[in-house]
Amino acid sequence: MKIKKILNNNAVVVTDHNEEKIAIGMGIAFQKKKNDIINPGKIEKLFVMKENEKFQQLLLQIPEEHFALSEEIITYAEESLGSKLNEHIHIALTDHLSFAIERIRDGINLKNKLLHEIKILYKKEFDIGLWALRHIEKKTSIKMPVDEAAFIALHLHTANLKGGDMKQTLRQTAIIGDMVQTIKDYLHIDIDEDDLSYQRLMTHLRFALSRISNGEPNTIDDEMLRMITNKFPTAYSCAKKVSTELAQNHGILLPEHELGYLTLHIERLRKR
Repeated sequence: MKIKKILNNNAVVVTDHNEEKIAIGMGIAFQKKKNDIINPGKIEKLFVMKENEKFQQLLLQIPEEHFALSEEIITYAEESLGSKLNEHIHIALTDHLSFAIERIRDGINLKNKLLHEIKILYKKEFDIGLWALRHIEKKTSIKMPVDEAAFIALHLHTANLKGGDMKQTLRQTAIIGDMVQTIKDYLHIDIDEDDLSYQRLMTHLRFALSRISNGEPNTIDDEMLRMITNKFPTAYSCAKKVSTELAQNHGILLPEHELGYLTLHIERLRKR
């Protein structure tokens, strides 16, 4: 396996069986030059990337320590999630992380408007994001705001093979935020984000939107549905309001059976 191009001390482009790949490893390019043979024992990650050229350009533009931090976070994330992430994470997270570090050094902190939703909807990824913030502070002495853990969580979620793309993830998360706000306004209540009922509601809304998107109905017995609507009229009225605004603002139709389940979650919140 020969070096075709050195990107930085920890990343090189190599030729492997006539195929161009990217090899990553601590100090893999130390005292190396083009056409040198790579020690396989130094390789921690080896992959073919569709966006090879873009990745190479990025590595030539950012500090090497930022790349190293990103790779350490990706490795930790894959171990924690128990799955390989889409290769695009090496570009997306590295680019975001480097820019975020420079911003914060300049005293510019961006607020994540979906912070509370992300904390609940993507808990595993958010916990990894919190670990990443501690890791970054340990390595660089830069203390990043919790909003950055949420940004990292979004990148990790969308890089998971079942996570979809970033645009879709942001849209779904924002829609859920709007639905919850409608419930809060209708019932005139504040909801503690640590409340188990609130977390169950958020999770239910997430899966409800996914079911609608995938055409997977969540059925409920008609007699049970009538009983729910009669027994909890206020909660059902609130669910209807959510459904109406969802259709008007986002063009998403909430089936009647989904309204039944949503009514139960709203009633639980209303009682608490």
